[in-house]
Amino acid sequence: MSDGTLSGQFLDAAIDLLRRVRDEEASSVEAAGNLLADTVTSGGRLFAFGAGHSSLAAQDVVYRAGGLALMNLLAVPGVVGVDVMPATLGSALERVDGLASAVLDCSPLRAGDALVIISLSGRNALPVEMAMAARTLGVKVIGVTSVAYASQTESRHASGTYLKDHCDVVLDSKIAIGDAELTLDTVPAPFAPASTVVTAAILQAVMATAAGALADQGIEPPLLRSGNVDGGHEWNGRVFEKYGERIFYLR
Repeated sequence: MSDGTLSGQFLDAAIDLLRRVRDEEASSVEAAGNLLADTVTSGGRLFAFGAGHSSLAAQDVVYRAGGLALMNLLAVPGVVGVDVMPATLGSALERVDGLASAVLDCSPLRAGDALVIISLSGRNALPVEMAMAARTLGVKVIGVTSVAYASQTESRHASGTYLKDHCDVVLDSKIAIGDAELTLDTVPAPFAPASTVVTAAILQAVMATAAGALADQGIEPPLLRSGNVDGGHEWNGRVFEKYGERIFYLR
């Protein structure tokens, strides 16, 4: 239980969210992990996309020690993280119609691949269009979002739909509208967002499930090892050599 401090309250809130995800999203996590494993066994490639802070969870599963080597970042210039200047430009680009289709037209994505799309609200044009266009290409889509936004906000896509409406598997992060877990009478705005903690954990649970599913099929999961342990670079080199045609961050 919390010790009464704000840090303790935040950590308790994050733990409660993770428990909810564990208990309420178990079947969806399993479905997402199996989808990725099936994509690997069928020769498909794996991609992850997120805009702004949602990109942090996408980046966390790419070129990651202990993670699947085949996870590639689908980057949209100006929205990957908050390195674009000014930072508000990234938020504006998420609302631009047609951007996702232009990105996919220039990307290596093809039928038989899988794409993880992360968007907390799932309401902006970019993630909605990304999911719609990817599925049109024959790509399987896993969406990671807060489903609550769909019932309490208006879509910013012309279709009036949300990311959750265009996915093969939806993972609900359970994050409340506004993404802030704490309030104080002396502070005029809610604070302490937990979406990055929870979303990153969801995706790592999916990756673990995918690795186990591959092993169950008699296939050694293409996992990376830390370069900071002896033999790690050599191990990774062998994985890169075997799966190089499906790994795009090496090019």
